[in-house]
Formats: sequence, structure tokens, C-alpha cells
Amino acid sequence: MWIPSRLRPGDRVAVVAPSGPVDPVRLARGRQVLTEAGLDVVVMPRVMHRRGYLAGSDAGRAADLQEAWCDPAYRAVVCARGGYGATRLLDLLDWQAMEAARPKILLGSSDITALHQAFAVRLGVASCFGPMPACETLSDPEGPDRVSLDHLFASLFETETPGPIAGDRVIVPGRAEAPLTGGNLALLASLCGTPYALRGQGRVVLLEDVGEEPYRVDRMLTQLVQAGCLDGAAGIVLGSWVGCGDPMPVLVERLAPLEVPMIAGLPIGHGTPQFTAWMGAEAVIDTESCSLTCLFRDPATAM
Repeated sequence: MWIPSRLRPGDRVAVVAPSGPVDPVRLARGRQVLTEAGLDVVVMPRVMHRRGYLAGSDAGRAADLQEAWCDPAYRAVVCARGGYGATRLLDLLDWQAMEAARPKILLGSSDITALHQAFAVRLGVASCFGPMPACETLSDPEGPDRVSLDHLFASLFETETPGPIAGDRVIVPGRAEAPLTGGNLALLASLCGTPYALRGQGRVVLLEDVGEEPYRVDRMLTQLVQAGCLDGAAGIVLGSWVGCGDPMPVLVERLAPLEVPMIAGLPIGHGTPQFTAWMGAEAVIDTESCSLTCLFRDPATAM
């Protein structure tokens, strides 16, 4: 895994919509937030397309993503929002051309989990799991959530260092340091049996979700366990579970038997605040402080 160079003020970034349709008002607010941070924000030409529950055709969404990734003028690719649809693009991208391009930051969460997994497998590139410009955390009418925004910029810009992300519950004590992987549980379950399936071996695994009843969380966790996706995991980090009722009993029941350090209640995934995590970077679980810290290496050095 390689960590791309982080951003500087004045860098040009491309906004793409690989998943669900984008609210133009929210996108305008989120774009302004990024612009005020000193970035040159370019919205790719097909972002405002719409086809039912998708942001336009599969071919169009894939084309915007690939063009943004392969164009050296852009230093980052920012996903406008999640929703559904990213998995449909994985067979349409020219991975050879994307591998030949200079690695850059990919930012997104929720459905973008599919791209984080694919970019790790196909390109060996670390990426940012965090808030997106057309989502509530950055585009609220009252302004962006400042705590989330500060942590996002500390994660993106090279002059800053993101602090630890604190949870509220230690499930299994201990300490683990390993590359971070995972993301949205529903997406990870849907990737089982594909080339992009979760591989937890020697990794700290992040899990989060939204709008899933506990029995559905149980079903998806059982799928990951039975598929071997969590075998050999170094640690488990549980993010937000907005609109999921009380999933903690089933999370503890299914995951505590792995007997690896595990913490819960971290504001990563959905809701506000929403912190940013570098998928593929070295991460430390410290159960004494109940926190996760992402570390950074020289961008020119393989992890």
C-alpha cells in the first residue's frame, strides 16, 4: 500500500459522483467549504446527471472517475456523496490506465467503500474514508460541522496531523498497530465472493453502517465471519451505527470471540460529527485511551 502525497493550498481537486444522484444545492455548499480551504474545486461534467437512483449511467460515472484519476492536473478525487452504485463501476474502469497514473487522494465514505476496496486491491493505494461535500456534515444550511471539518483538513493537508479518534467503549482490551481496512458493513458483505472482498488478515478492521436493523447487522457479520474475511484480523474498530437500533449486543456477540483489541463508539461513517480515517495507512488501536490513530509514512515509501 502507498499513501499518496497530501494536499497543499491551491491544489486542484475533482468532484465525481460514482453512486447516487447529487443534490445541487448541497453540492454547491460543500464545494464552497472546500474552496474556502484553499482548494481549486472542479466538478466533473457528468456529476449532475441522474438515472433513477444513480447519478447517471454507469459508463458516464466510470468515465468521470477515471478521467479525474488519470489527469495529473488533479491532486485528489472527491466523491460528492454515497448512496448506491459504486460497485457497478468496478468492471468498467481501465485499471491498467489508472495504475499508470500518479497516485492521488480518493475521498469518500458509505457506498464509496467499494472504491476503497478496489483501489487497495487493484492499485495498492491508501485512501480517505471521510465526509463528502454533498452530504449533511459539510453541506448543512447552518454551515459545516467544525469538528468534522477540522479533522478532515488535518487528514488531507500535508502541513497538519490528524489527532486520535476517540471512542466510548472498550470491548476487548489490548493494543494493535496495523494497516486500516474495512468501511461500510453492507458494502463489505456485498463484496464477498468478488476480487474486492475484505481481507482482514493482519489489518485493523473498521466497521460501520446506517439504517440497518440489528438482525441485518447480524446477518452481514455472520457472512463476513463465515467467508473468512475477518480471519487473522489484528483489531476491530466500530464506528457509527445511525438508525440501526441497538446493534451493540450482536456486534459484541459476533466479534468479541475473535479475541483481538476492539473499541466502539467512534464517530466514523455516518452522522455528525464524522471523522476521517486513512484506509491502508498504519493505524493504532489504544484501548487505554479508547482511540484510533492513523499514522503517516513518507509518500515515496512502500508500506
